[in-house]
Amino acid sequence: MDSPVGASPYRPRRPRLARRPEWAGRNYTLLTAAAIVTNLGSQGAMIAAAFAVLESGGDAGDVGLVAAARTVPLVLFLLIGGALADRLPRHRVMVAANAVNCLSQASFAVLVLTGEPELWQMMALTALGGTAHAFFSPASEGMLMSSVSGAQVGRAFALYRMAMQGAGIGGAALGGALIALFGPGWVLAIDAAAFLVAGALRAFLDVSHVPPRGPGEGMLADLRDGWREVTGRPWLWSIVVQFAVVNAMVSAAEAVYGPLVARDELGGPGPWGLALAAFGAGTVGGALVMMRWRPRRMLLAGTLSVFPLALPSAGLAVPLPAVGLAAVMFLTGVSIEVFGVSWMTSLHQEIPEEKLSRVSAYDWLGSVGMIPLATALAGPAESAFGRSTALWGCSALIVLLTAAVLTVPDVRRLTRRTSEKPEKTGAPVARTAPDPVSPDEVRPV
Repeated sequence: MDSPVGASPYRPRRPRLARRPEWAGRNYTLLTAAAIVTNLGSQGAMIAAAFAVLESGGDAGDVGLVAAARTVPLVLFLLIGGALADRLPRHRVMVAANAVNCLSQASFAVLVLTGEPELWQMMALTALGGTAHAFFSPASEGMLMSSVSGAQVGRAFALYRMAMQGAGIGGAALGGALIALFGPGWVLAIDAAAFLVAGALRAFLDVSHVPPRGPGEGMLADLRDGWREVTGRPWLWSIVVQFAVVNAMVSAAEAVYGPLVARDELGGPGPWGLALAAFGAGTVGGALVMMRWRPRRMLLAGTLSVFPLALPSAGLAVPLPAVGLAAVMFLTGVSIEVFGVSWMTSLHQEIPEEKLSRVSAYDWLGSVGMIPLATALAGPAESAFGRSTALWGCSALIVLLTAAVLTVPDVRRLTRRTSEKPEKTGAPVARTAPDPVSPDEVRPV
């Protein structure tokens, strides 16, 4: 049928491409893409390193030595890494750390592919990677926090964490499959290539919005300044102390007791693998929740969400059947993301931009500093008190420390600000409409 005289014929409109949110700027997009790449490679590489040790004739103790070789320099150099990241352009620190990780993993891969590597060689290369990570982590967290601003920071952090967690789940699954097909050496080589790609992405970060750093008074003065920033905020140091113990208890339960309970009570490694997969799925679910939920008292909401972290230890002490344990681990994954996003949002709001990396370094040190001790003492504790008692002890410490943190007034009262001054972060304020306010609205660790 002909159209009426003077009327334009119907032309279907082309669908408009989804517009990137304004809070997802160039730096944020580059940081998220690079984090996905590195997590895809690193999760598989962790499994590959363990199999490389075993295939070279090592035993479980040797696997533990290689893992410890990464953790010890991470703990030793974190504070220096944080101070350095607040002195130098953070993206340069990140790129340099990625380059070191690329070289160490490539060397590890060559050793595995060309012969039987010695234990000391694997420990040395792993220690080199741990040292690089000590410099990378505070710079990365400071760079991420300085790259977002405005009312949508919680959503930005939630999406970033969801991308990292999803990549970690996929990387572990893909890494395990590739090790079975091609061996650990090629997975280590893939991880080296992932660091190369991620470093290239991070080299394009724009730091023009960050105010120039002054010469300062030296590294020790910077560390003292960061210490004063932490100890001068009761909500900050109390939660750092809390998670020094919480992370240690969770690590002892999940790294040591979990596999033992699965072997002795649940029929083998399958149920424990299911539980860990459920935890990974829970972290993604928790990040999705935090993309919509913006609690007004963010630290109170985050701290309350720490209580469920006591459940896996209790579930292993009973022990729960595989399905029940998986449900508990899923809830734990959701809870840790609620805390993580609330914690990052609090740090972003309250800490001056020029001190973010130093404060992040103290936070990281608290988070990982006691893990080697806790995992080393897990065996003797089991021998002395019994496995079930040791696991109930882990749960009790998590509950007690979390309840103690709730007695700190600033933890209960710290409130999300509805607007943020540009000079707070040094980043341009994103011009975005705020999310709809939920009825209850008036930072990992």
